[in-house]
Amino acid sequence: MPLAVARYPLGPFQANCYVVRATAGAADAAVVDPGAQGADLRLELARTGARCAGILVTHTDVDHIGAVAELAEGTGAEVWCPAGEADVLRDPSSVPRAGGVPAYEPEHLVADGDTVEVAGITFEVVDVPGHSSGHVAYHAASPEGAGCLFSGDLLFAGSVGRVDLTGGDWETLLASIARLFERFPPETVVYSGHGPETTLAAERATNPYLAELRVS
Repeated sequence: MPLAVARYPLGPFQANCYVVRATAGAADAAVVDPGAQGADLRLELARTGARCAGILVTHTDVDHIGAVAELAEGTGAEVWCPAGEADVLRDPSSVPRAGGVPAYEPEHLVADGDTVEVAGITFEVVDVPGHSSGHVAYHAASPEGAGCLFSGDLLFAGSVGRVDLTGGDWETLLASIARLFERFPPETVVYSGHGPETTLAAERATNPYLAELRVS
C-alpha cells in the first residue's frame, strides 16, 4: 500500500507541512517541515490518532522550522536536520526574518546517502542544494515503485525555488533537479514545500523553468 500523506499549509507563507504514515490509520507518523502553528498541528495529530514519531527538516528557512522546537518538545519526537544548515536551527536569530523562532538542538544531522527510519518508513536523504546551500530532500520508496519525494523548496508544481536568498544559486538548483530526474522513477510523487503535489515526469515535461533539462 502507498504511504498515507496529509498536507497542511501553515503560517503566513502557507508552507507545506506533511504528516506521513506507513498506512492510513497507522499510529506513528513522521512530520516533515513543521513551519508554524505548532499547537494546531499537535491538535490535528491527536484528532487523527497519530503520534509524532520524528520530525524531518528539508532546510531551515523560517517558514519551514517555526514549529520544530514546539512540536519536538511537546511530543518528545527527535529531529533530523540537514548537517549544512543545523546552525540556523540552533540559532534562528542568526538569519533575517527569523522573527522569534525558538532555537532547537537537533538530535540527528543528515546528508546525502543517509537513511532515516521513522514511523516504520525508510527515508533516503538526498542533497539538493540550490535554493539554500544545505538543502536536502527525503525519498521514501513504495512497493508499487513510484515512491514519494519531499522536496522542500527545490521543486514545485510548475515552478522552482527562488535563488536570490543567501545560499541560492541557479545552476546548482538545476543540477540538483537534474539529479532527481536521473535518480528516481518519473512517476515519483513530489510533495513540495509550497503548493500541490506533482510528479517528476510532469515537471520534466512541462515546467517552464526546466526547459534546458528536457530530453530532445
